[in-house]
Amino acid sequence: MALTVLTSGIAGVAAAETDTDSELAQTANGASVTFANQTSGGDTVTVDSVTLPDGGYVTVHDASLNDGAVLGSVAGTSTYLGPGTHENVTVTLTDDVSDGSYVAMAHEETDGDRTYEFVASNGQTDGPYTTDGDIVLDGADVTVSASVSMSDQPTTGDSVVVDRVVLSEGGFVTVHDASVTEGAVFESIRGTSTYLGPGVHEDVRVLLDEPLTENATLVPMAHVDTNGDEAYTFEESEGEADGPYATADGSAVVDTAAATVTDTARTTLDAQATGGHAVVVESVFVPDGGFVTIHDGTVAEGAVFDSVRGTSTHLEPGYHTDVVVTLDTPVENDTTLVAMPHRDTDDDETYDFVETSGEDDGPYTEMGSAVTDSGAVTVSAAVTIADQSSDGTTVVVDRVDVSEGGFVAVHDATLLDGAVFDSVVGHSEYLEPGVHENVTVTLDDRLASGQTLVAMPHVDSDGDEAYTFVESEGDADGPYTAGGDAVVDTAQTTIEASLAFESQTTDGETVTVDAVTLQDGGFVTVHDASVTEGAVFESIRGTSAYLAPGTHENVTVTLSDPVTENTTLVPMAHRDTDGDEAYTFAESEGSADGPYVAAGSAVVAVGDLSVESATMDDESATEDAMTEEPTATEMEETSTTGGSGPGFTAAVALVALVATALLARRQA
Repeated sequence: MALTVLTSGIAGVAAAETDTDSELAQTANGASVTFANQTSGGDTVTVDSVTLPDGGYVTVHDASLNDGAVLGSVAGTSTYLGPGTHENVTVTLTDDVSDGSYVAMAHEETDGDRTYEFVASNGQTDGPYTTDGDIVLDGADVTVSASVSMSDQPTTGDSVVVDRVVLSEGGFVTVHDASVTEGAVFESIRGTSTYLGPGVHEDVRVLLDEPLTENATLVPMAHVDTNGDEAYTFEESEGEADGPYATADGSAVVDTAAATVTDTARTTLDAQATGGHAVVVESVFVPDGGFVTIHDGTVAEGAVFDSVRGTSTHLEPGYHTDVVVTLDTPVENDTTLVAMPHRDTDDDETYDFVETSGEDDGPYTEMGSAVTDSGAVTVSAAVTIADQSSDGTTVVVDRVDVSEGGFVAVHDATLLDGAVFDSVVGHSEYLEPGVHENVTVTLDDRLASGQTLVAMPHVDSDGDEAYTFVESEGDADGPYTAGGDAVVDTAQTTIEASLAFESQTTDGETVTVDAVTLQDGGFVTVHDASVTEGAVFESIRGTSAYLAPGTHENVTVTLSDPVTENTTLVPMAHRDTDGDEAYTFAESEGSADGPYVAAGSAVVAVGDLSVESATMDDESATEDAMTEEPTATEMEETSTTGGSGPGFTAAVALVALVATALLARRQA
C-alpha cells in the first residue's frame, strides 16, 4: 500500500481511535484489534486481542501517528502471527514506554517472508488491514510504572524467588503476606530485595526478615526509590518514601503466589536434547543449600559414585530454576539421567561427595530415600538464543552445546515456510564439540528490520570445519536433530539506530560516515565538538540527504560550514519526526527532527577530521586545540546504538544527551 494512501487513511481515523474513553475496534474482512488502557513496566505493552484473517502482525504506534508520522510513529511490532485470533500479545517497544497514548494496528504479511518490513520498505510492504479506506486499529492510554510476577514455589520460609520484575525508574520488590489486602500495609512486610535499577530483573531472591512458618499466600509488590538513596525506607518513613508503583487505576503493582513451607528437597528434570556436555535442571529446591548432581542410570544399580556425571555450582538455600549442569563425563548415547539434590554438609561450598566416598555432601532424602527426578536425554545438540537488540550486522547466540562439533546457523522466519537454504542469514565459525556461550554470529547482509530469527546447530558432516550446508544444497553439514526435528530456538531481534565513523582526511568540504542504521529513516547531521558546550544549533556543520529506513554505508555529507582546521566532529543520527523528508531540526529550534537516543544518550559517533590544507603552529597550536575541544582519541572513537527518541523542544535537552554520550566515551 502506498504511503500516501496510508497517510490519508490515518488522517481519517487516528484521532478518533485514540480516544480511549470509547471501546473502539475497527473491523475489516474479519480483522480486528482490541487494545485496553494499561500499566507497563517500561519495555512492553500488551494488545488484548488481534484477529488477522490472513496472518500478519500487530504494530504499536506512538501518538505522533496523529500528526502523520506514519513510519516514525512505529514503536514496536509483534512477531509474525498466523491467521486467526491471538490474545494477550506482548509487544516489546524499541524505546522505553512513555506515559501517553498508543495505537495498536493490525498489519498484513504482504510478501510472505514473515518479516515485518513496513518501515524498511517505506510503507510499500506489510501495510495495515483496512476497511472503506480506514485502518484497523485501536487506541489505549499507557501508564509507565512497573510489573511483577511470581510463581508458586516451595520455601524454607527464609527466602522466596520473584520470577520477573520490571521497574521504569528503579526501586525494590517487597514481599508482603496476604494481610496487606486487609489494610496491614506495614505489618504485612516480610522482606525486601536489594536495590534494583531501572529495567528487567529475573529470578530476584528476597530474604524474608519475617520468615514464614506455615504455607501462605504472598504478595510481591514493586516499590519506587522515591528519594534516590537506593535504600528501602518505606516502612521506617511510614509510607512517606519509597511507596509502591501504581497501575493506571491507582492500585499497587502486585502479583500473588502460594508459598509452601517445607524442609524436603525437590527437583525437576525434563526430557531434553543436549550435546552431551551439559543438561538443564528445570527446578531444584535445596532447603539448606548445596548442589544438584546429575547421575546416569547406573545409580539405580548401586553405582553411587561412578554414576556421577556432573554437579552444579554451589546453590544457596532456597528455590532455583533452569540450573545448567556441566557434565564432567559427556553423555555419548541417548539415555536417562537422574537429577539429585545434595547437601553441603561441610559448608565449604565445594562438592566433595565422590572424593570423600560419601562422607561429605550426601544427597537430600525423604523417608530414607534420596530425592531424585529422572529425564530422558537425546544426545544431539542444544541451543538458546534470547530476544535482543542488534545493529543489524551481528546477533549473539547465548549457548550452544554440540556433541560432534559443527556450527550454529541463523535463519530468518522464512524457514518456517520451507525456505531451508534461502532462510540462512549467517553462521558461526567452526565450534569444537562442547558447550559454547555468547557465540557472535556475523550476518551475511545487514538486517534493516527487526524480525524473528531461528538459531540452529549444524553438524560438520564432512569434517572440513567449513559450513557448506547451503552451497551443497543440504548434502553436507545438515542440522542436528532430536525426535526427527531440527534442534532450534527462536528470538525476536530489534534493529536499532547506530553509527560508525572513522577518523579521516578530507579537503574540509565533505566527510564520509562509514555506516548508519536508521530504523525509522532520517538524517545524519555532522556537529563540531562545540555541541557539548551548548552550541546545539551553531555546532551543525552539515546534514545528509534524507535516508530511508535501514542501513546505509559510506554516506557522504557535504559541509555547509566547511572545516578549515584539524578538528573533532560528532556525527549524530536524527529522526524525520514530521515525515517531510526535510531536515528542519535547526529551523524548528529542536521541535522537529530530533536525534535518535539510547539509554538517555544521543546516538553519535566521534572522529578526528584532518584537513589536507590545514597548518598549525607547532606545539602551542596543538595544545590550544586539545584544550578547546576533546579529540576522538580521548572519546575512544566508538559508536552508540539505540532506539528512536522524540524531537527535542529545548536546546538543553540535546546538550545533556550529547554530553552523556561523550562522557561515556571518555570513561570507557
